[in-house]
Parts: sequence; C-alpha cells; structure tokens
Amino acid sequence: MISTKGRYALRVMIDLAEQGAEKPVPLKDIADRQEISKKYLEIIMKDLVDAKLVRGSSGKGGGYRLLRKPEDIPVGEIVEHMEGTLAPVACLKKDAEECPRYASCVTLPLWQELDQLVHDYLYRKTLADLIR
Repeated sequence: MISTKGRYALRVMIDLAEQGAEKPVPLKDIADRQEISKKYLEIIMKDLVDAKLVRGSSGKGGGYRLLRKPEDIPVGEIVEHMEGTLAPVACLKKDAEECPRYASCVTLPLWQELDQLVHDYLYRKTLADLIR
C-alpha cells in the first residue's frame, strides 16, 4: 500500500510539472493548491531534494522546481524513493536474507511476476503522462 507521504509526493511533483520550469514555485502556493500542510510539505520536499528530483531555493523569488523534464521522471522513481521497496513479499526486497524455502517455494513465481508488473507499470508512466 502506498502511504500518504508517497501519494502527496506524487501530487507535488505533478503540481511542479504543471507549473513549468520558468521560475521556482513557492512552497506556500503548492501547499494551498494541494491542500497539504506546509509543515508536512517541508518534510516531503526535503526527501524530493535528497532524491535529486527537485531543487529548492530560498529568499525572495525562491521555491522549488523540477530538475528534469516531466517526460524524464518516471512515477516509479518518485514512489520508490518515498516508499522504499515496493516488493510484495519480504524475500524479494533488495538485500533480503535468503529464505530457506526459496528453492522450493511454489508461490515465488507469482510474487516475482507481480513485483515485475508493478515495477514496469510505475516506471513506464512519467509525470508528463499524468499531466496530459
């Protein structure tokens, strides 16, 4: 399940994509449009800056802007950065300890296929797709 933080991060990125890249978008404007508290949005924006998805600038005329074009930002990158792994079961997480039943697990192919479907779907969609 995608958390509120992950959903809000995607909304914020869509908002920035819709505003264009001409000038930074003030945090207050994003918060007002998206109906997200400014304090919570600050946390989300820090994560997006850390992910090198957005750049922030302070002072008069400051705000946030995308670091890449909307068509170059896959939804999966945003969601995975905010949520961590989207693996449906623990044994498919990166750096997971090897399960003693791995070789004989009859459900593993099902979980692997689901994991690949989710990954492919989210990485095939970009911010540009969502603002069309």
